[in-house]
Amino acid sequence: MRPRQPRTMLTSLSLAAALALGALAGCTDSGPSTGAASSGPVPSLSAGASPSASGGVSASPSGDASSSSEPGSSPSASATPAPATDFKPTVPAGATTVWPDNSMVPHLFFHSLVVDPKTAFGLKNRGKAAGYLDYMVTVDEFNKVLQQVYDNGYVLVSPHQLGKVDAKGVMHPTPLKVPKGKKPLVFSIDDVSYYEYMEGEGFPTKLVVAPDGSVQNEYVAPGSTEKKIGAYDVMPLVDAFVKEHPDFAPFGHKGVIALTGYNGVLGYRSSPSMYGPGGDADHKNPNLQTDIAEATKVANALKASGWEFASHSWGHINFTKSSLGRIKTDTARWKKDVEPITGPTDLLIYPFGADISGLPKYAGPKYDFLKGAGYNFYFNVDGSTPQWGQWGKGYLREARINVDGISLKAALEGRKVLSHFFDPKSVLDPLRPRSISGTTS
Repeated sequence: MRPRQPRTMLTSLSLAAALALGALAGCTDSGPSTGAASSGPVPSLSAGASPSASGGVSASPSGDASSSSEPGSSPSASATPAPATDFKPTVPAGATTVWPDNSMVPHLFFHSLVVDPKTAFGLKNRGKAAGYLDYMVTVDEFNKVLQQVYDNGYVLVSPHQLGKVDAKGVMHPTPLKVPKGKKPLVFSIDDVSYYEYMEGEGFPTKLVVAPDGSVQNEYVAPGSTEKKIGAYDVMPLVDAFVKEHPDFAPFGHKGVIALTGYNGVLGYRSSPSMYGPGGDADHKNPNLQTDIAEATKVANALKASGWEFASHSWGHINFTKSSLGRIKTDTARWKKDVEPITGPTDLLIYPFGADISGLPKYAGPKYDFLKGAGYNFYFNVDGSTPQWGQWGKGYLREARINVDGISLKAALEGRKVLSHFFDPKSVLDPLRPRSISGTTS
């Protein structure tokens, strides 16, 4: 079944918060879509066939960015990018084999994890609760998934191990030598902003650098003021797991963190376009520069430990439906607000899975602009097949599989995709309602 967005939201939510929940709802699509709602299971795609663009709808907090007075023709950042990190790839021990087709590497993705299921799934605002059920998994569920993925012989790899562009911008496959008997897998997590609308609803509040140099979460339990520091989300949980099982990340790579920009990044209200002088938010952040500095510190620590960053667009826009002007303006904002914190990236993860093309290879003004803006790897969403990819002259495009309430429910109803990686029934949190997802039709 194709996910739908939550029906209602509290009118007291700020504009940014309301749009954030709508954006979250559109981040996953359990199969290809033509834009019309599906009334039945989405058919699987054969290898070599691409999911078409999702039909989700998005809006940035400032409306249609194509009408903004902000210059949209130049994607260049206006600030100095974050410095390079000291990440050093590792070499697998023992015998290796070359993966036969780097366009066919599975890719699982998640959203921020639910720490307190009773609160998140039991909100009086049933629209928000349904959204959390649809698009989130809990810490307990993620830990079970992580263990089973490892037990089933998968190892973490980076998209940058799959292909490389030459000086002319042409993409070439690179030999991917995985440990013998193992299978490569890419992990990613979307919307790592700890949006304002999530506060007090059972989620972490931010990422921080702990005294030992590791990246951990800050978490404040609902109804409490105590700030706890620990592993409450994908990144620190994967870090801890790899520390115990280093063979799970034989190259040192952990995963890809996809960031929007309008609500800041990594739990910090770091967006000048929103929270700075003349920004779009209905409130300013007097600690803007401090938040930018702290977010940069966290980003550098994440990169040093094997994490990478991807653009998820600044305003969580729908690339299928957005005009070229809006895409240009949004890209300029991402590079202005986010790139100085994360450093440059050539990874683009489409919000809503809303790709700029269906089955045909990329061509035309949108692709020409995005390629010119520096993007070489593109990721849509398709939960109906274990892996899908497409080589283009200047790019590698791959599909991601959503792991969330919708895909778990589909798995229990007969879809076999997730069972390639873990046993869906066995990972369900006992605190997840029997409905599993929030979608009822």
